[in-house]
Amino acid sequence: MADLSETIAAMAERNGTYHAAPGADWRQGQTLYGGLSAALAVHAAERAFPGLPPLRSAQFAFVGPAAGALAYRPAMARRGKSSAFVTVAADGEAGPATQALLCYGQARDSACRCHEVPMPLVAGPEGGVPFFTRPGVPGFSGHFDAMLVEGRPPVSGAERPFLRVWVRHHDPGPPDGALALIALGDALPPPALSLFSAFVPISTMTWSVELPPNPPMPGDDWYLFESRGEVIGDGYAIQDMKLWHADGRLALVGRQTVALYG
Repeated sequence: MADLSETIAAMAERNGTYHAAPGADWRQGQTLYGGLSAALAVHAAERAFPGLPPLRSAQFAFVGPAAGALAYRPAMARRGKSSAFVTVAADGEAGPATQALLCYGQARDSACRCHEVPMPLVAGPEGGVPFFTRPGVPGFSGHFDAMLVEGRPPVSGAERPFLRVWVRHHDPGPPDGALALIALGDALPPPALSLFSAFVPISTMTWSVELPPNPPMPGDDWYLFESRGEVIGDGYAIQDMKLWHADGRLALVGRQTVALYG
């Protein structure tokens, strides 16, 4: 198994295109794990355009299966005095795979400061139950440690689509900052799967990520991952996702639209 840091380091540049070929251990069904596909897009952008300010938000569309060797093509949409927008198009062996729009912005002096999303009071990782233990878990789950502290696991016939799970990279030396957070921030299955009593195929269609103002977050620490299904119907689920560092700082906010085939 090649961990996150090894997979990132193996990305090669040729004529402005960044090539990656993650191993089968990073697969999720017929495609690459979405968190890694998104992290590779960010890595390609930041290699193509050194000196970008901190990543503030990102939108990812998983338009097709990211299978086999992947080619990431970053382009600068606009660069201003304090912000930059970068697009990244990724193709796999089956054609278009991932489209990304990344928003970077310099920190500015501001009299405004507010934090209205405190971390819930829950048991620590040592008080949780191992999460990726059921038969049929995707191969990429071996790259993460995960301890369930609230909610029900997938295909358990739960009454609520809700999960709180402590997660961290199994990689002993992942990079700090946005790259590791994005690679971690898609690790849980959709909480809608907890409502089912038997497995059904799923596919993430879009993922929006916001990164709150913070110093770079440690890549190898525990994070509390809360995922909440908000609207489920017609074969789709809309879910809200949050990550808090173990010290209580909000690290990532996300929203996804997920297709449910069953």
